[in-house]
Amino acid sequence: MKSLECLNCNQITEGNFCSNCGQKTDTHRITAKHFLMHDLLHGVWHIEKGILFTIKQALLRPGTAALEYISGKRIKYYNVFYLILLMIGFTILAKSTYDKMAVKYFGTIILPREEHSGKTLDQFISDYDKLLIFAFVPLFALNSFILFRRKKLNFSEHSIIAGMMFLGVITITLIGEILYLTEFIKNLDILSRFVDFGIPIIVFIYVIINYFQTFKQEQSIFSMLFKMISFLTLLLIEILIITILITGYVSNWTFNIS
Repeated sequence: MKSLECLNCNQITEGNFCSNCGQKTDTHRITAKHFLMHDLLHGVWHIEKGILFTIKQALLRPGTAALEYISGKRIKYYNVFYLILLMIGFTILAKSTYDKMAVKYFGTIILPREEHSGKTLDQFISDYDKLLIFAFVPLFALNSFILFRRKKLNFSEHSIIAGMMFLGVITITLIGEILYLTEFIKNLDILSRFVDFGIPIIVFIYVIINYFQTFKQEQSIFSMLFKMISFLTLLLIEILIITILITGYVSNWTFNIS
């Protein structure tokens, strides 16, 4: 039934939703049938549609989608940062699945970590893999904030663009990890050979094209080319600095070159 008075906040309202608190004006008595067929299934399907739509936008038009989100068109999108963590989890799961299948099919032996005091670089990366991968988002945001000031966006808004871009990157990476599993399928194993050189090229082209599409209105072509080169150069420098800091931390700042 529709009510002129919101049953949640008692605000007089019109239409399908309360203008004060957002609750639907069309309420139902809670029954088992209604709970299962409407509330539960509708809620799950709505979340899935939001997830799939956001991933699709991240792959096909991440910059434009991020700008739409920044401008206020948000109801269609799932939280991009939650999705990044979810996709990182799936990527790690796919990698772990490959390792287990490699042991089974190829007899590959995965040696255990050496037991000694102090952390090794491999152990540190393994322990903090999600954090390290997620760290790319603020790096992307910082670089675009420095280079594309004409867009007049603040750092948080650049973080939305970076998040949407990185969601696309991690999704492409996940697809690559899944393609690796074709190595165990006869006549499809050729696809796994594509991953090592194909996925990095696709990611590189993806980043270049989509940052270009996002900021091209405020820049000339030559300015965009220069700034994209600068963007990638800054990213490489930042990755190098982070690598040096992590290596120094896990080695107690004792660098052994052998």
